[in-house]
Amino acid sequence: MVRAFIAISIDSKTIERIADLVSQLKPRMPGMRWVAKGNLHFTLKFLGQIDDLRIEPIGRALELAVRPFPRFTINAKGLGVFPNVKRPQVLWVGLEGRDVVSLASRVECALEPLVFRPEERDFKPHLTVGRWRHFEGPRARLREEIEKWKSYEFGQSKVEEVTLFESVLKPEGAVYHSLKSVALVG
Repeated sequence: MVRAFIAISIDSKTIERIADLVSQLKPRMPGMRWVAKGNLHFTLKFLGQIDDLRIEPIGRALELAVRPFPRFTINAKGLGVFPNVKRPQVLWVGLEGRDVVSLASRVECALEPLVFRPEERDFKPHLTVGRWRHFEGPRARLREEIEKWKSYEFGQSKVEEVTLFESVLKPEGAVYHSLKSVALVG
């Protein structure tokens, strides 16, 4: 069994800008578990625990769904929280791109025949930068930070491939290994 997800890698310059933001926010946001810089990615679909025998069929389904899809660009912009400022659990950087929702939809449809349930929540393209177990700070400060960063442009990333990753949970944080990458059309 492996813990798996399907994701897009983000440009290293964009990751550096987000890491700069995180270093500024750390002292002002207590109780946050920050995502390691090397683990920032855009998850298209979280699969959970899957049997090793399912890796190959998932890879084939991804090839059929995304190989004909054209390469495109996404922009990392703004800061927000899920589910809302009153009950913050996840701090995120937003992602914008003309084709990002279409690509996610293709991945979702490709996996349905393999008995992966479609996501019920609305799709909001984002990079998770941190999680709270229990929010400990003043909500007014959180609102101020979100407002301050809501239009900030972190950078662009070229979406050239989609990757099936294994996530190995360790005490110091998750470690990701690529199981299968599928290139988009050039």
